[in-house]
Amino acid sequence: MAEALLRELAGDRFEAFSAGATPAARVHALAIAQLRPGVSDLAVLSPKSWHEFTGDWAPRMDLVIAMDDCVDGLHAPAFPGTPRSIRWNFADPLAQDMTEAGRSRAFEKVFWQIVRRVTVFMTSPLDALPASDFATAAAPVSDANEMLCTG
Repeated sequence: MAEALLRELAGDRFEAFSAGATPAARVHALAIAQLRPGVSDLAVLSPKSWHEFTGDWAPRMDLVIAMDDCVDGLHAPAFPGTPRSIRWNFADPLAQDMTEAGRSRAFEKVFWQIVRRVTVFMTSPLDALPASDFATAAAPVSDANEMLCTG
């Protein structure tokens, strides 16, 4: 959801990607349902492994945003170019056993949390953002335009 919202709300300011350690087979239907009313290009969304962003062919990220604490336990790969890293912790709406209505509410709650975080992020100077400790090297950047959201 963060990738789609950054693409939609920030226009050409950011090139955003989303990836994780164990990508799903497809974008969850409840995530699509949250994004559908306001995001124009849902066709570009697809689950990706974060290893797709580690080779010579990968875009060089200025910033990597970890969406939860799982990055620590999974030993995130070293991304080329020593991008700066920050962490945004959100509850995983798939982590708990709940009813369909409860899961839908969980996706909606996380969606609005991400909207708020993305909005603040887009208006904040990047060198004022706190660094995370999940990456081994975090180089400061004053303007990021390539970013990866992991989780």
